[in-house]
Amino acid sequence: MRQLWRNRRAPAAPSPFDLIDFAIVDLETTGWVPEEATITEIGAVLVCGGRVRAQFSSLVNPGSAIPEQVAVLTGISDAMVASAPPLATVLAGFLSFAQGCVLAAHNAPFDIAFLTAACKACNLPWPAFQVLDTVALAHHLLGEEEVADCKLATLAAHFNTRIRPRHRALPDALATADVLTALLRRLAATGVRTLAEAVCINREGGATQPQAVPSAQPRPSDAETGLSAP
Repeated sequence: MRQLWRNRRAPAAPSPFDLIDFAIVDLETTGWVPEEATITEIGAVLVCGGRVRAQFSSLVNPGSAIPEQVAVLTGISDAMVASAPPLATVLAGFLSFAQGCVLAAHNAPFDIAFLTAACKACNLPWPAFQVLDTVALAHHLLGEEEVADCKLATLAAHFNTRIRPRHRALPDALATADVLTALLRRLAATGVRTLAEAVCINREGGATQPQAVPSAQPRPSDAETGLSAP
């Protein structure tokens, strides 16, 4: 488990969202729903003022075999996770990393469903995170004439992110961080000035707050993310 570096102080900037700490998270899992699958990797980045301030990355020993189709997609094999920390250890580290931040993810209901289920399984309290979903924000801000869809790969190419997604948690979190930064700039240009307004727009766009996720919500494979597996 790696917490690579950390510096939460951001320089002054004109955007209304530049003083907010965002923890952008991405998961790799053994399947699509928490009742039938578990987490194999957690990657997260702390962004403030449009700059990455810290990174968190760890494989997770799922305690069971990784299905072959998932291993092919992600490149995460049983051998790679055999010596990885257990879920409870990695999850506690991630929650400490994200403490006090606004949580963000691409297709956030999928990640939040797995994280909340993991907390329940590990007897860890789930913090009252505010959550932003880059899928919902993209649907609100981008028209069909601008992007063909709101898959992470499509948005990463559209916004020319520094790292392109590749079905691994940390690279995908880094790509999502750049997408989020670009979307928040667009949102601010429309006159949105507060996080509360952004969260409201996010909810209208279909994002789900963590306390409202009652059960697993599958990650859309084609319509949203372009993933054929987690």
